[in-house]
Amino acid sequence: MAESFGMDAQRYDQARPAYPEDLVARIVAGSPGLDVLDVGCGTGIAARQFQAAGCTVLGVEPDARMADFARARGLQVEVATFEAWEPAGRVFDALIAAQSWHWVDPVAGAAKAAQVLRPNGRLAIFGHVFEPPAEVAEPFAAAYRRVAPDSPFSNQPARRPLETYQAGYAQIADTIRENGRFGDPEQWRFDWERSYTRDQWLDLLPTTGGLTRLRPEQLAEILGAVGRAVDALGGRFTMHYTTLVTTAVRAGTP
Repeated sequence: MAESFGMDAQRYDQARPAYPEDLVARIVAGSPGLDVLDVGCGTGIAARQFQAAGCTVLGVEPDARMADFARARGLQVEVATFEAWEPAGRVFDALIAAQSWHWVDPVAGAAKAAQVLRPNGRLAIFGHVFEPPAEVAEPFAAAYRRVAPDSPFSNQPARRPLETYQAGYAQIADTIRENGRFGDPEQWRFDWERSYTRDQWLDLLPTTGGLTRLRPEQLAEILGAVGRAVDALGGRFTMHYTTLVTTAVRAGTP
């Protein structure tokens, strides 16, 4: 499923939100230098933000279509899963994973991160929690259950509690801690809002995990239901985002 996102890389890049600038600045300030490895870089949304902050970024991405899109926008990308990627002796000041660490084996990923980070290098794993209003989330969930009842996504609540995601990031921290080559992980949180028009939200939805593999007629039915819900709100709504971060510093000894 990780490679299903590349089916429409341009839509993904245009519709997916960027990351809080304060998050980028904090990672850069807490790293020993500006060499960054972006694991699961996708189309380069986060990577371009780190480039704008003065970093040199290398992306690792398993989907060749996403990698090609990122390269066309100035990012150096090597196509591989992180577990299979060959660092060839290269080391970095920071390793970031934006919306991608759930595709990485957590134990092997932590071990490889320790391998490719310089002493005092920073590992930063982060992602958005989408929190649409109930008036939008409930019609989406009902339509999804109706058109794709066999999908594992159909059993999820319309709005998953933030605590569910926080628990997932705490598990990541536990795995990093168990690796033994990092300092004690920290949990950061950034809350922010963004306004969406009907068309903007319907452009983003097909880039999300539960929709990338649906048949066109299934997708159309879901988007129709959501579109009507947004229309009932006046054609626009405000989305609350929480961006969660698990971060740790590589021990200062080689």
